[in-house]
Amino acid sequence: MSKQYDVLIIGSGTAGQSLALRLADHLRVGIVTKRSVADSASAWAQGGIAAVLDNTDSIAAHIQDTFTAGAGLCDADATRFVVEHGKQAIEWLIGRGVPFTREDESTVGYHLTREGGHSHRRIIHAADATGAAVQETLSQQVCSHPNIEILENHIAVDLILGNKIGLPAEGCLGAYVLDIAKDRVVTVGARSTVLATGGAGKVYLYTTNPDVATGDGIAMAWRAGCRVANMEFIQFHPTCLYHPQAKSFLISEAVRGEGGLLKLPDGTRFMPEHDERAELAPRDVVARAIDFEMKKHGLDCVFLDISHKPADWLRSHFPNIYARCLELGIDITREGIPVVPAAHYTCGGIVTDLAARTDVGDLYSVGESACTGLHGANRLASNSLLECLVFGEAAARDILARSRSPLPPLPDWDESRVTDADEEVVISHNWAELRRFMWDYVGIVRTTKRLQRAQHRIRLLAREIDEFYSNFRVSNDLIELRNLVVTADLIVRCALRRKESRGLHFSRDFPDMLPNPKDTVLRPGKD
Repeated sequence: MSKQYDVLIIGSGTAGQSLALRLADHLRVGIVTKRSVADSASAWAQGGIAAVLDNTDSIAAHIQDTFTAGAGLCDADATRFVVEHGKQAIEWLIGRGVPFTREDESTVGYHLTREGGHSHRRIIHAADATGAAVQETLSQQVCSHPNIEILENHIAVDLILGNKIGLPAEGCLGAYVLDIAKDRVVTVGARSTVLATGGAGKVYLYTTNPDVATGDGIAMAWRAGCRVANMEFIQFHPTCLYHPQAKSFLISEAVRGEGGLLKLPDGTRFMPEHDERAELAPRDVVARAIDFEMKKHGLDCVFLDISHKPADWLRSHFPNIYARCLELGIDITREGIPVVPAAHYTCGGIVTDLAARTDVGDLYSVGESACTGLHGANRLASNSLLECLVFGEAAARDILARSRSPLPPLPDWDESRVTDADEEVVISHNWAELRRFMWDYVGIVRTTKRLQRAQHRIRLLAREIDEFYSNFRVSNDLIELRNLVVTADLIVRCALRRKESRGLHFSRDFPDMLPNPKDTVLRPGKD
C-alpha cells in the first residue's frame, strides 16, 4: 500500500516525461498518470515548437512576438530564459530521435512553418502531429528506462505535507494516489514532487483538451498553500472542428499560418475587418472575431478555407487533418473546414520561479499547470511545448543539485470514517452543471454579472462536493470533480479582480486596457 521514489512526477505529458528522462540516470523516478503514459494534452498538439533556429530570425524577435501576444503581461526574465534555451531544447529532442519534418532547401535542414502572432518562420514540426511524435518518442524511452516506474491508471488525491500530518519535516513528502483498477489509495513518498498535470480545459463544455485535463495539479497546489496566478486567462483555440462526431479535434494554427482564410458561409472573409494582421492575428483576437461573427449572423460555425492550395501539398503538409476531415465527409482540398472556438490552454496556474519551484518546499510544477510568466495574458502559438522542455530541464537541474535526506515514515490514507457512495449520479449531474455554466458565464466574452452568477453556483457546488468527499470513499470521478470546482473558482476569482480587458480576458464592463499591466495573484488563506 506504499511506494517510495527519489522524485515523484504527477503527469506524463512532454513536461513530465522530458523531466523524468533527465533525472533517471541518477535518481529513481515514479510517474503517476491517470490513463496510459502516452495519454496527455501534449500528444494532441498539432502545430509544433517555437524556437529561434534560422539565421534570419532572432532571440529579440521571438521575445517581442511573445510580449505582443501576451498583451504586455509576460515576465521579462522568464520570457528571455525560455527563448534563449529554445534551440538547446530542440537539439535535445533531435538527439532523442524525434522525427521532425525535414526540408533539404532549408538552412537548418528542417521545415519551419509560421503561425499566428509570429513574425518569422520558427515553428519546427513533425507534419501536423508534432505532439504525438514527441510523446511517442519520449514514451518509448521512459517505458524502457530501468530507473523509471510508471503507475498507469492512477490519480493523485492530494499532496502529503509534513506540517499537515503532524511531522516536523517541512514541505511536500509525496502524494496519496488512487489505484483506479484496485480501488485503493496508495501512499507514495518522495523527496521531490513535481506537478506536471496539464491544464483545466474540461472545466468548459467545449474544449480541445483530452478528458484528463481537469486542473488536478493546480487544485492540489492551492490546497497545499501555493500561490496561483492569472487564471482568468483561458485561451480558446479559434478553430476546433465543428462536427457532431469530431470531439475535441482542433485544426492547427499552422493552417492559417500557411494561408488558410476564415470565411462566413457565403464565402465572405471577415478577419481583415477585425485586425490588420487578419488570419495571422493572435488567438485571442481570432477567437473573439469568430465569436462576434457567429453571434452577429446567428451561425453555428464559420469556415477555414485553404482549398486554394494544391491538393498534393495539403495532403503532405496536413496529413492528419486531411484524413480526419475526409472521414467526416469534408474534403479540405475542395471546401472550407467548419470551425468554432473551444477552450484550449490555461495560461495561468501555480506560481513558479526559473527553477520551476513553487511556494511549498520540495514541490515543483512544470508545463501547463505552472504559471512561469512566459505566456502573460495570452500564449503565443507553439510556445507551450517549448516551455515544457525548458522548465523540465530547469527543474531537473535544481533537483539533481539538492542534497537528499531519508524520508520519514508516512501515514496511510485514512478511510475509517467513510463509506461507499450511495448515489454516484450526484457527481455526474454536478460535473455537467459546472461545465455548462462555465461555458455560458466565463467564456470568451464576460460581464461582471455573468461572473457573479458563476461564482454563486460554484460555491453551492463546492459545499455539496466537500460534503460528498468527507463522507464517501474517493473515486476517479469525485477527485476530478473536486479539482474542477476548485479550478473554476480560481478562474472566476481572478476574472472578477481584473477591472480591464487584456489578452484573453475580455469584459464588456471594462472594455479598455489599463496602462500598467499587473498579474492577478491569489494567496491561499488570504484571497
